[in-house]
Amino acid sequence: MSLVVAETLTTNPPVAERSPGELLPVGRRFRLVLLLGFLTALGPLTIDMYLPSLPTITADLHASAAAVQLTLTGTLAGLAVGQLIVGPLSDALGRRLPLLAGIGVHVLASALCVFAPGLAALGTLRVLQGLGAAAASVVAMAVVRDLFSGLAAARLFSRLMLVVGVAPILAPTIGGQVLRLTQWRGVFVVLCAAGLAILVATAVALPETLPGNRRRSGGLGGTVRDYGRLFTDRVYVGLILVSGLAMAALIAYVSGSSFVFQDEFGMSQQQFAVVFAGGAVGLIGATQLNVRLLRRFTPQRILSGALLAGVVAGAVMLVLASTHTGGLAGVLVPLWTVLAMVGLAMPNAPAIALSRHGEAAGTAAALLGAVQFGVGALAAPLVGVLGVGAVAMAIVVFGGMAAASLALWLVVRPRRLPVEAVEPAVAVAH
Repeated sequence: MSLVVAETLTTNPPVAERSPGELLPVGRRFRLVLLLGFLTALGPLTIDMYLPSLPTITADLHASAAAVQLTLTGTLAGLAVGQLIVGPLSDALGRRLPLLAGIGVHVLASALCVFAPGLAALGTLRVLQGLGAAAASVVAMAVVRDLFSGLAAARLFSRLMLVVGVAPILAPTIGGQVLRLTQWRGVFVVLCAAGLAILVATAVALPETLPGNRRRSGGLGGTVRDYGRLFTDRVYVGLILVSGLAMAALIAYVSGSSFVFQDEFGMSQQQFAVVFAGGAVGLIGATQLNVRLLRRFTPQRILSGALLAGVVAGAVMLVLASTHTGGLAGVLVPLWTVLAMVGLAMPNAPAIALSRHGEAAGTAAALLGAVQFGVGALAAPLVGVLGVGAVAMAIVVFGGMAAASLALWLVVRPRRLPVEAVEPAVAVAH
């Protein structure tokens, strides 16, 4: 199964020619991208499907809202730590083996969540779920970098962000429907089934995209050296900070929205799922708009403009929520604007960052993903500590976007970034 892709990768076509991924037959390339979409969806499904049940879990397990939100933090922490482990392993062993093992852990943890006797056990198992889902996330990004570069990679990341947008639409909706038929534990039955389906599809359809002659075998010392080299790249470090802080704004919305819209605004679980879907529509639309914008603008220009607009929208949301102006619309309109700006920012930051480290794509993708979910893990309980209300959510959303913008301009300095650093394959993109 791996031979076709491995042979393609070892040909090392010139930059001006088609990328390795584009040399695959159309049908095979379509199936590969479709599978990458399913892998990308596993993390968002794991995070978002049980969101409508958070108030129910709070009551059923006799816990506080902040304590229940820590189960979300545990998932994000697992996603962060898991990527740091799986990324280097995928650079050393190839993409398939660590990926299959990780999804297997996710399936097992999901099954055990069904029988969790209390909040502590549920939180621990959610960490394991995150560890397993991390393999899907980091390997999907590494496969993209194995096969594509430059603007072609940015466009494919935009397509995968479509999945990241669709998954939050489907996940709370599915979770809400499951709650109509059974209790919150049924959500984890569905997650277990989804993970098992993705595991089978991966085993059957995913080719090995990292040939043996490109694998890294430096052991633990080599992994440490790889991470050390990444930390010496100021632009890369700045970009992963941008990604992490933008993710914090998104996770603040994810962790606080069920309490804000169900408790503060009195929505039902199904109404909340519809509102949550509205935000995801904005995210989806922005990621697909990004594909068109890349025909006229560089990734760093789009990233800069998106973060600036996100800061403004976040500030408006904070002012309106603090003054109780505009009611539900006063929260939703600026919030959905922020989500759209995150949708523009998120494909471009990884594309620029990973284009600088193709020799260690798995490790570079792992560190980027770990920072994203690690910072997000801090944002989730922060909303609860500040009060689990619209104002608390707005503070963290605005703070994340403002900090991301500062990191971009003070650390990355996009105006000084050479076009060649993000545009090594202009011909590939067309």
